[in-house]
Order: sequence, then structure tokens, then C-alpha cells
Amino acid sequence: MTAVREVAVVGAGAAGLHAAEALRRAGYDGRLTLIGAEGELPYDRPPLSKQLLDGQWQPGQLTLRTPEALAELRLDLRLGAAAERLDRATRTVHLADGGRVRCEAVVLATGVRPRRLPGAETPLPGAHVLRTLADALALRAELRPGVRLLVVGGGLLGAEAAATAVGLGAEVTWLVSAAAPLAAVLGTDTAALLTGLHRDHGVRIHRGAAAAVVERGGRAVGVRLADGSELAADAVLTAIGSRPATEWLAGSGVPLEADGGVACDAHCAAGPGVWAAGDAAAWPDPRTGRRRRLEQRTNATEQALCAARNLLAGPDGARQVYDPVPYLWSDQYGLRVQAFGSPGGADRFEVVDGSLAEHRFAAACVREGRVTGAVGIAAARALRALRARVAAHDPWPPADRPQPAAALS
Repeated sequence: MTAVREVAVVGAGAAGLHAAEALRRAGYDGRLTLIGAEGELPYDRPPLSKQLLDGQWQPGQLTLRTPEALAELRLDLRLGAAAERLDRATRTVHLADGGRVRCEAVVLATGVRPRRLPGAETPLPGAHVLRTLADALALRAELRPGVRLLVVGGGLLGAEAAATAVGLGAEVTWLVSAAAPLAAVLGTDTAALLTGLHRDHGVRIHRGAAAAVVERGGRAVGVRLADGSELAADAVLTAIGSRPATEWLAGSGVPLEADGGVACDAHCAAGPGVWAAGDAAAWPDPRTGRRRRLEQRTNATEQALCAARNLLAGPDGARQVYDPVPYLWSDQYGLRVQAFGSPGGADRFEVVDGSLAEHRFAAACVREGRVTGAVGIAAARALRALRARVAAHDPWPPADRPQPAAALS
């Protein structure tokens, strides 16, 4: 095991917490500092757009670990103090509150921050994003029957928030730029099913490109589109993607991708003594060699475990290559959609169990004759079987697939 005695984990979300836990579980007994920009104890983000937003859950139910469980990790817990600078020469993390944390190794797990539309770069009443607990509570306070909510962005976050809001009685307009929202993530067939459900529940889907938030009287009152027209609303939620929260690493020598992602190697290392995990980490895909980032909850856990394990292995130890099978889920209108790999961009969609019509199915997503993804609803067993084919990048149709009776005669 490495002789490192001081480790700092920057980012107190899921990736940061799991990295800290993995270090302790593996026997690391040195100083361990967990740094978080938010003042709350580490909490889970997926429920922000669902259970918390609709009021089923209260903030305490999102907490990932109790204070007692955190105490057992023997952490130097620095919450409410964002990291401002990493000085690799002195091995010091400088904090916004003036604090300094010495570390022989650092795990970068600061995640991402939401992109904002022009006109709402600074806080503006009625203009919302959805990344933090405070963001979700601010939006929840506006959702009531009859309120006009404009959701900007055709991804999963926008879709989930739209479904939650319409369930609370809001009049929802979903502004999307793509002809088939969600298709890039879930594939065209599953995306069409979900888009139809949105329409069935009263969501108005408007296609266009947002140019800026419209402000009048000190409040957001809608969005101006690229063609100059406007969509009016009582509240606007911008869900147009995010950017790695890595500005604080400028001048540190830590390599960054063009989009701000931390450029790692196959072992999640970004340089001597520097590791990364979670939404901001960009590592080379073993199949293509191209770096990729995954903004997925499961990836935050798995990559944190890999980074911690490799940190402790030391420079001469056996390190694990990070090669995950991406997994995501989304809850909309009482349905849980699950997906492995990359369903988007498939040229073939093969249902192997159930059917889309009954909202219960598992399907293989095939590109150029290989299984690149799998997606399903309420067909967990069949979907788990497809996961192995996604991991192996199996050819399709599979050699072990039963042949029609006529072909066997």
C-alpha cells in the first residue's frame, strides 16, 4: 500500500464520499479531508428532479450518510468552503474561506455546474437551474396548480422536471431543440414513447432554440428564441447541460479537456498524486482511446472506487483499468426507464422481451452489427442479460439466439 499519509478529496457529492469511504475500507488510516462547496452533508442528486421536487421527500431524506456514519470515517470535514486553487508544488488546496489543506494526494470530484442562458447568468427571480438542494427547493416553491413553467432543454433532467411539474398541476411547456428529444440518450424508439407520454399528460412540446431569458420588472417572464419570438412563463427552468466545475484548477498544471473535464489516464490518474472521479473526470475509453465523461450517478460511485483503489496501490502497484458499463435510469410518469451502454445512435432496435406498447420491454440497441446499448422498462431480468452483451460489445444477432423452426428443418 502507498506510503501517502495525507489525502484530500475535493467535492463532497457521491463521488467524493465514495472515494473517502473506499480509502478507509481499504485500510488507509492517514489524514483524510473531504472538502465541499455546499454547506449540507453529502446528499444524493437524482431525487432533486423527482421526489424532492414534488414534495414526497424532504431534504433530510437525500442525505447519503448520517452524521454518525461520517464520524466513523474520521474525516476532516470542510463543508461550505469551495476549493479555489490547487498548488501542486506545495501540495496544498486553498479554500474560499481562507483555509488551506495539505495533501500528498488529491482526488478531484467537484462535479459539474449547470449552463445558464444569457440574461440569467446571475440569480434572477423566476429563473431556475437544477443542480443543488437549494436549486430544487427554490423551484419547488414556485410549482403550484396553474403556474406556467417553461422547461428549456431536451435532456433527461428537463424531461423529469417537466413530468414532476405537470403532476403538481403546473402548465408546462417543454422547449427542445432536437426533433426527437431524449433520442441521443435513450434511442429513438424509447424517446418517442416518452415524448408521447409527455403529450398525453398535457405537456406542450415546442421546438426551437432559446437565445436568452426575458426579464421584466426584475423577474424572468419567459425566453426569447433565436428567431426573435418569445415564450411567456411564470417561471423558467434551464436544463441545457453542464460544464465541469474545474475553473479552480487553472494554473495548477492539472490537464483539462476543451470542455473543462479533468484529463485522466486509464487508471483515473491526472498526474503524480492527482486523481479524478465523477462527472468532471475524462478518461480514455479502452475501445476507442478517446476520452469520455459520464454524468451518471452510478459512474460517480464506480469511478470513485477505482480511483481510491489505484491511489492506494502506489506508483509501483497493480492498477485497475477503469472500463465501466455505463448505466442510467430515469423516472417519468410512474415508469422507470433503465439503460446500459449507449442506446443513442443505434441503427437497429431489437425488442427481446415485452413490447413498447405495453410499456414493459427490454431491447438491444445495435450499431454496425454490435450491441452498443440496452434499454428497458419493467423488464429487469431481460435487461440484466443484455448488459453482458453490451459489456462484451457482442455481435447481433447473437450466435446463441434460437433460430425460427423453418430454419432448423
